[in-house]
Amino acid sequence: MNQNQNKLKASVTLLRIFIGWHFLFEGVVKMYNPEWTSFGYLATAQGPFEGVFTMLLGDATIGWVDTLNIVALMIVGVTFTLGIFERIGAIVGVGLLALYFLAHPPFPGLTQMNVEGNYWFVNKNLIELVAIIVIYQLPTGAYFGLDYLRKNKLKTQEQ
Repeated sequence: MNQNQNKLKASVTLLRIFIGWHFLFEGVVKMYNPEWTSFGYLATAQGPFEGVFTMLLGDATIGWVDTLNIVALMIVGVTFTLGIFERIGAIVGVGLLALYFLAHPPFPGLTQMNVEGNYWFVNKNLIELVAIIVIYQLPTGAYFGLDYLRKNKLKTQEQ
């Protein structure tokens, strides 16, 4: 049983680091690309929440939306890649991916615009969202990450 637990820990740790890298890279690329904006993604939103997303397209709001998107990507990226405060990162990641999913839901009858691939109910955003829920349930920073170092330092100071 212990060997299986170690394999599970290693697998979830690797998943956490890869998802963290994906989010971090997306955040950095968007931050350093002066041409990037979420306007196109939001303008082509579909489904039952289309109105919510099109409300965010105003001149007064789109800058905030873009900034918050980058900040959220970076929070998830840093917490997951470094393995510290990963539950906070997981909550932010689930929220962000839920918004991505709801902006372009892969529902039958909707033409998939401004998305990669062809999906039916389940898309990559939903899959990554579920993976983040697994990481929330099985945080791995306690044995591989800065959280491990932080907790061991606190234990050393207490002794």
